[in-house]
Amino acid sequence: MNTNGRPQAPRPMIQTLPTGRDPASVRARITALEQLLERSFVLPGVNMPVGLDALIGLVPVLGDVVTTALGAYIVWEARNLGMSRWQQARMGLNVLFDTAIGAIPLVGDAADFVFRSNSKNLKIILKHIDKHHPEARVIEG
Repeated sequence: MNTNGRPQAPRPMIQTLPTGRDPASVRARITALEQLLERSFVLPGVNMPVGLDALIGLVPVLGDVVTTALGAYIVWEARNLGMSRWQQARMGLNVLFDTAIGAIPLVGDAADFVFRSNSKNLKIILKHIDKHHPEARVIEG
């Protein structure tokens, strides 16, 4: 209920993400994408966060293509931020390793729960943003 005693309109389930190329917009987009891919929900019983990366990866070939493309998008965002070639290469290798392991039936599906390339790449980008674009920092409480 709002202050007038009327029911509030439901909040949208999907937030509108910024579309700019500024570091704050990039930070918001990649953080949301990483959460969707790696930590969308928690598996009951084992209390382990899982995302679409692990679920989509269960679909042979197409799942690997989609998850690799989404991982490559995060690397592309790093390129747009002007990150060093070394950082981009590390991120690309994370995606490549995740793709190579993910291509192995059953083993790759299990590895998606352990090796989270998108989370590793997010840490690399956030470290860069915090160092080189301090105005885009987010204080989490």
